[in-house]
Amino acid sequence: MPVSRNLAGTVFVGGAVTLTLAALVYPTMLGFQTASSAQTRVIADTQWGPLTEGDRDFVVKVRAAGLWEYPLGEIALKKGSTAAMREAGKHLIVGHARLDDLDRKVAIQLNITLPNQASPQQQQFVATSAALSGKEFDRTTANILRVTHGSIFSVIAKVRANTNNSLVRELADLANDTVLDHITVMEKTGTIDFAQVIAQQSAPPTLPKDQLTPPAPQPGAPIVVLTPRPDLNVNTNSPTPSPTVG
Repeated sequence: MPVSRNLAGTVFVGGAVTLTLAALVYPTMLGFQTASSAQTRVIADTQWGPLTEGDRDFVVKVRAAGLWEYPLGEIALKKGSTAAMREAGKHLIVGHARLDDLDRKVAIQLNITLPNQASPQQQQFVATSAALSGKEFDRTTANILRVTHGSIFSVIAKVRANTNNSLVRELADLANDTVLDHITVMEKTGTIDFAQVIAQQSAPPTLPKDQLTPPAPQPGAPIVVLTPRPDLNVNTNSPTPSPTVG
C-alpha cells in the first residue's frame, strides 16, 4: 500500500533509514567505537568459548533493541487501531522480556556491561510513533519495526554461524526466533510497504555513530528489567511456515 510523504519522512530518516540493530554492521559499544575488521578479535577466553568484539557487540545490541521495542509494544497495545496492531504490541512485549532475560544472564556470565537506555536514534523511533494515533500510528510503527527487524535478521544468522561462544549461540538462537516472530506479526497488520522496506533494509546507516550507540549506564545504577507479561499469553517462538499453496 502507498506510504504517505509524512510516513516516508518519519520512517526513512533523512532519505535513508538508519537501522536499529544495523549498528551491528558498524559496531559501537557504549561509546567505544571499533573497526569492523576488529570484530573477530578475541577479547576474553571463557569457559563457554572465546568471546570476540563482535560477540560482545551483539549482546549489547540485543539489550538495546529490547529497551525501545518493549515500550513501543506497550504503546501499540494501547494505541493500535486494529486487533492485529495490538496483537503485534503483545508480541513485542513478551518477546523482548524473554529475550532480555536471557541477554542479561549471558552478560553477567561473560562480564559484559549492558546499557539501561536505548540509543538516541532508537529513542526517537519511540517518540515518533508515540506522537501519532489511529491508522497513521499503525502504518508508521509497523514499517519502522519491519525495516529494523528485517535488517537485523541476516546479522543474527551471521553471528550464529561464526561465534565460537556457546552462550552467544544460545542468545542468537532465541534472537532469531524473536525477530522472525516480530517480522511475521508486523506483516499481519497489512500496513507494510514492502518495496520501500526492502530497499531500506540494505541502506547503510547515515547518522553519526553517537546516535546509534546506547549510552553507558550510570555507575551503580540498578539494571533496568523488562517486566515479563505472562498475562498477555502469546507465543513468540519462530512461527510455523505456512503450507505451500498447491
